[in-house]
Amino acid sequence: MKRLRFSLLLAFLFVFVSGYSQRGLYEPIDLSRVHWALSDFGRMYTFDDVPAKKIEKEFGFLPTAKWLKQVRLSAVQFGSGCSGSFISADGLIMTNHHCVRSRLKDIEKKGENIYRDGFYAKSLADERRFPGLYVDQLLDIKDVTSIIQNAINSGKTAQEKIKLKNDKIKELEQKYSNKKKYIVAKVITLYNGGKYSLYIYKRYDDIRLVMVPDVQITATGWDWDNFTYPRYELDFAFVRAYENGHPAKIKHYFTWSDKGAKENEPVFVIGRPGNTDRLLSVKELEYFRDVRIPLILKYFNQRYNAQYKYFINHPEHQARELSTLLSIANGRKYYAGLNMALHDAYIMTKKKSFEKALKDSVMSNPQLKAEYGNLWHNIDSIIDQLQQLDKSYLFALLLTRMPSAAWQTAFHLYEYANSNNPTTFDKVFVPVTDTEREHYNVQAIADFLYSVKGDDCFILQSLFRNDKDAYKSLRKVTKLYNRSFVNEEYNLGAAEILQSEDPLMIVIDNIMKTLENNKAKRKELQAKLEVENQKLGYLIFKVYGTQIPPDATRSLRITPGFIHGYQYNGTLAPPKTTYYGLYDRYFSFGQKPYPWGLHPRWQKPPKGLDLSVPMCFVSTNDIVGGNSGSAVINKDRQIVGLVHDGNLESLAGAYIFLEDDNRAIATDSWGLMEALKHVYKTDRLIKEIQTGHLSKE
Repeated sequence: MKRLRFSLLLAFLFVFVSGYSQRGLYEPIDLSRVHWALSDFGRMYTFDDVPAKKIEKEFGFLPTAKWLKQVRLSAVQFGSGCSGSFISADGLIMTNHHCVRSRLKDIEKKGENIYRDGFYAKSLADERRFPGLYVDQLLDIKDVTSIIQNAINSGKTAQEKIKLKNDKIKELEQKYSNKKKYIVAKVITLYNGGKYSLYIYKRYDDIRLVMVPDVQITATGWDWDNFTYPRYELDFAFVRAYENGHPAKIKHYFTWSDKGAKENEPVFVIGRPGNTDRLLSVKELEYFRDVRIPLILKYFNQRYNAQYKYFINHPEHQARELSTLLSIANGRKYYAGLNMALHDAYIMTKKKSFEKALKDSVMSNPQLKAEYGNLWHNIDSIIDQLQQLDKSYLFALLLTRMPSAAWQTAFHLYEYANSNNPTTFDKVFVPVTDTEREHYNVQAIADFLYSVKGDDCFILQSLFRNDKDAYKSLRKVTKLYNRSFVNEEYNLGAAEILQSEDPLMIVIDNIMKTLENNKAKRKELQAKLEVENQKLGYLIFKVYGTQIPPDATRSLRITPGFIHGYQYNGTLAPPKTTYYGLYDRYFSFGQKPYPWGLHPRWQKPPKGLDLSVPMCFVSTNDIVGGNSGSAVINKDRQIVGLVHDGNLESLAGAYIFLEDDNRAIATDSWGLMEALKHVYKTDRLIKEIQTGHLSKE
C-alpha cells in the first residue's frame, strides 16, 4: 500500500541529504583529513562571557563593557518565545510579524482581518493591547553554579539528583523574583549543567500593537521558501511596552540605520536562541539520527501530505487552512534539516574527532580519568536502552497525535475509561465535519504505519487490510464514526469500554499500553542521561573553558558575523536580495495567491519605491530558532536588519556551526523603511523610528 509514494520519499531524502552542501561538489572530501575546530561550536556568547579581544581580532571591533551593557539593555525576549528590541525611548519594540501572528485575532474588531490586511495605529490611543503578552529585559546575571551543583551532589540516585536540582532552582528563582517590582528571576543551564547562571529580568506585561503589515509580504513563498535563501519578504512588526497605562520610558535602545550595512561589514545579532545540542555525545546524535528523527520526519511528512492535498483542493478555504499547513510544513522541513545534518559524513566526522580529542584528554590525565573515565560507557549503555525503547514508545506517541476524527474518539474513550475525572460525551466524541479531510487524515495514518512498520504491521492488518482506500476500510471495521454507538460505549462504564471488541479500540488499547508500560522506564533513563550529560558538559567546560560557547538555552546571546553571500546548488546566493526579486517571483509563478502571491497594495510597484533597494540579506551570524525578531546591529548600535530565519543549511546548526554554509536571514533596515514610507505611509511610526522619540500628536 502506497509503496511507490514511500519509495519516492526515500529517493527525495537521499538526494536531499547527499546534495545539501556545496562541500565536495567539485573535489571529493578526504574524511581522514577532517578534524574538529573550536569554531564548530559557534559564536553564541552569553553577556557575562563575551570574548572581546577575540571579536576584535576577527571582526575589527572591540566591544567594551559599556557597549555590551547598552546592547544587553536594548534587547528583550517575548514570553511566547521570540526576540525583540527597544528602538525608542518611549517603549517602541521591533520584532517579527510571525512572533505576534497567532495573537492578532485577539485584538481584532468586527469586520477587520488584521492577519490578511495588516494594522497601523495612527495615534497612540489606537494602539491595542495584546492579552497575556509580555517581554523581559535582562538586567543582571549571577553565577549560581556551586549552589546548584552542591544540591545535585547531595543526591544518591539519578532521579533524586534531578529533584534536588529542580528544588534548588525553584528556591533561587523565588528568592530573587519580586512581582510587585516586575522583577523575574530564572536559572539558565549552561554546558548541560557545567555552569548555572541566574538571569534577573524586568518584565513589561502591557504590550500593545503599533503596526503589522499584511501577512503575504511577511512570508512570500510560504512553506516553500521557509528555511531557504534567496528570500524576498518583510517579516516585521512594531509593538510598544507600557507601564502604568503610559508608554514605558526606556533609557537604552537601538537607533536606526537608514541605508543598512554593506557586504563584509561586521554586524551583531542580539537575541535569545532557543536550543542547540552541540555538546552532546556522538552516541546520542546517532540515536537521534537512527531512531528519533526518522520517526518524527515520517510523521510530519504524512501529516503534511494530508493537509497539503486539502489545502490545494479548496482554494476557497486557503486563508483558513494556511496557518495549519505552515505549522506542519515548518516541523517537516526542520526535521528534514536535522536529518540532513546527521547523515552528513563531514559533520559526523568532525563530531567524532572532537569526542576522540576529549577522551584523549581524559585518559591522559589521571585525575580526569578517575572522575570521567567511565562517562562514555555510561552514556552508551543508557542510549542503547533508550534507543530500543523508543522504537516502540516514540512510534506509539506519534500515533496518538494523528488528527483523524474516529482515531481521536478512540483515544478519548480510552482516556475517559482510565480517568477518575468526569468527562462529557461531547468531549469524547469527535464528529466528522468534513469527509474529504477525514479521508486524507486516515490515509496519513495508514501511510505512516506502512513507512515505519511495512506490511507486517498488525494495525495495518487490523484496520486497513492493505486496502488502497484507508478511509473506506476503516469505516468498514470500526463503529466509532457512529455517534449512537459511541454514546452507548460511553454510558457502559470503564470496564466495558476497555473490553470493547471494536477493532479500533483494540488497536488504541495496544498503543496506550505500550506508552504506559514504558513510561516509567523511559523517565528513569532520561534522568540518568541528564545526569551523565551534565557530567559531560562540566568536563567540556573544565577542559576548554569559555573557548567553547555554551549551547543555546533560550537565553540572551550576542553573536558577531559578516554580511556574506555563499555557494549553494552549484551557484551563488547574493549577500542581499532586492524588490526586483519580489516581483520576479510574483510574475514568474503566474500571479497566483499561493505561494508567491501579493496583497493588492503590493501587486503593482508602489509609486516612489526603488526596486533596487535591498529587502533581505544573509550573514554569518550564528542563530537558531528563538532568534526570530532579533536585531542585527552595527558597531554604532544602529539597526541594520531584523532576523527572521536561517537558510536550509543553518538547520545543521543544532549540532555544529559551519560558517561556509550557515546563514542568518534578515529583513534589511533600508528596505523596511522604504516600505513604511511608500507602501504603508506610517508617518507617525517613521518619525519615532528616526528620532527615537514619540512624535507629538
